[in-house]
Amino acid sequence: MNERLKLFLSVESTSFARYWVEQIIFGLFGWIPSLIGIGIRALVYRLILEARGWFAVQPGVTLKQPHNISLDAGVYLDHGVYIHACPNGVEIGAGTRVMYNAELHVFNFRDLPNARISIGKNCVIGPYSIVMGHGGTLIGDNVIIAPRVSILPVNHFYADPQIPIRDQGVEAKGIVIEDNAWIGAGATILGGVRVGRGSVVGAGAVVTRDVAPYTLVIGMPAQAVRSWEPGEQL
Repeated sequence: MNERLKLFLSVESTSFARYWVEQIIFGLFGWIPSLIGIGIRALVYRLILEARGWFAVQPGVTLKQPHNISLDAGVYLDHGVYIHACPNGVEIGAGTRVMYNAELHVFNFRDLPNARISIGKNCVIGPYSIVMGHGGTLIGDNVIIAPRVSILPVNHFYADPQIPIRDQGVEAKGIVIEDNAWIGAGATILGGVRVGRGSVVGAGAVVTRDVAPYTLVIGMPAQAVRSWEPGEQL
């Protein structure tokens, strides 16, 4: 097997044999519409990923390295969702909905040790949002991620003009979003950031530093404009 073919297979699956099994299953069952298709995929996809309960997968969902994907009970993957796992995997908690054309991506070609995505229970990943996991992305329970949010846990080094940026290495500090946070539409969360419990990131904000619990941040770069105590009437 030549090197290009090996590279292609390593992107798609965890082994040569699993690749063919997965492709047959996707080809036979991945396109079937309606509740019939959802029911069939809930049964058959258990052969290629880790299922901890019944889940719903719409047609047109793309799963790369499904052996490293774990879905809890009640997970919903909408049309056009793209999930690319890696050895540390993508884990989605019970009742979480990943909406149409959202992307969860952990193709770890740099062999970063903490690359993974873990999403808690009863979260929403909004349409067209991108959640990268190359530096490790941990999302708690009941988190709302609005449409077109970007969660990017790796930063590139760029100080040496004589070396292409892609060859200067990366800083992979990861991202943590704690329980019950709300990330507004079009916001960007950068590597090394912890978004505190119950906090709100305003639409379009660029978050470059930690957000304290129960705090509203807005702007580019994001700045705190309000905080509150749990249970306080706003």
